[in-house]
Formats: sequence, structure tokens, C-alpha cells
Amino acid sequence: MNNGTGNISAILFDKDGTLLDFDATWAPAYRETSLHAARGDQALADKLLEQSGMDLTTGKSAAGSLLAAGNSAEIAAAWIACGADFEEGVLTAELDRVFISCMHDAATLPGIPEAVETLSATGFTLGVASSDSEAAIRAFLAGTRLAPRFAFVTGYDTGFGPKPEPGMVHGFAEAAGLAADRIAVVGDNTHDLEMAHAAGAGLCIGVLTGTSARRDLEHLADAILDSVADLPAHLTNR
Repeated sequence: MNNGTGNISAILFDKDGTLLDFDATWAPAYRETSLHAARGDQALADKLLEQSGMDLTTGKSAAGSLLAAGNSAEIAAAWIACGADFEEGVLTAELDRVFISCMHDAATLPGIPEAVETLSATGFTLGVASSDSEAAIRAFLAGTRLAPRFAFVTGYDTGFGPKPEPGMVHGFAEAAGLAADRIAVVGDNTHDLEMAHAAGAGLCIGVLTGTSARRDLEHLADAILDSVADLPAHLTNR
């Protein structure tokens, strides 16, 4: 490990808005699944999206909203409560199916592959923790050819519990054979950083490539970066 990285020897990344472009990837998927949940009723589909955090004009999901931070089961439950005529397990499965499908061709944000390669070569153990399903995370990593760089993957359905509970960080710590205070958690959402604090992670880093503004993250973050692309230099210069 290079001098200047302190006690940190592993990094746990969020996926959406951190490694990939959130709105470009998810707005089409949410529009498709909301219309399915509404059984073709566009007015109801629009209501489902608005109630769960999407601006219908811009396609952007509000910081901290259900669409920005929730998992498939949480979204399904909320949409059913809002009028979608489905059994929760059936709708959750359909959401997961679409979300996994859209991950196969999802692209990373600019500079992310190079940053991941640098961090891996430097000696950091890398993991991904997402509110998406584990299968969707693995599809994304396979499609971007980054899978070999990540030693650990956990989704909402892996068994470590959802964000912002601490289980995903603790699972990574156990898998890596490290104490939680040797892990940096990197994410674009308050749920990521709240999870890091709950788990006793050693470093909480917010990035501005997702759904949150600086003001949303600064009370929780040890540092805020424009992008994960800036992370290697940040850790080297600490």
C-alpha cells in the first residue's frame, strides 16, 4: 500500500450514481417497469414515478428518494400501496428481471475503469454494495469487464440486509478479513454514508456523480469528490 492511505486497505463502492450514470441507466428502466406495474395505464404509471421520486420532465430521481436509494422489494411495495394491482413478490421479481437486463449494457461513468484498475493495482481490496440485486451487480461488472477487480459483491437480496443498515459493510469486512475501520465506503447517496457510519467504517466518501448534491452529503462525508475517478489521487495524498 502506498504511503498516505492511512489505515484504509479496502474500498466498498455503491454502484448506481457511483460507478455508472444513474439517470441515463435508470430513467428508461423505471418508465418501463412503472407502466408494467400500472398495467398500461400511463396516468397511474406517472403517479407511481412521481410518488417515488422521479421528475417526469427531466427523468431525474430526487436525492434520497425511493427510486434513488430503494431496492426492488421496497419499490414494489410502494407502487402497490399507490395503486399497482400486483402481488408484491410477483412485481418484485418483474422489477429485478428488467433491472438485471438493463445492466448488461450499462456503461461506467467516465474515468471509472481506470480508477478501479489503479486502486486494484495499488493493493486495495474492492467490493460493491448496491440496493440493486446481486445478479444485476454481477451483470454490470461482467459487461464492463471489471468483475475480476472486485473481490466482493452484495445486493439487497444477498443476505446482509438493505442500506442503510450496516450488514453489507460487515459482510465485506468478514470476507476481506479486515476490521470495518479499515474500509472506505464510497457512494452518491445518504444511504451509503449512513450505512458506513452504522458499520463503523474508517472513511466515508461522497461523490457528486449521482442523485445527491454536496449539501445532501457533507454532514455525513469525511470527503466529497467530484467522481470516483478522483479517488486514487485522494487516497494517495491523504
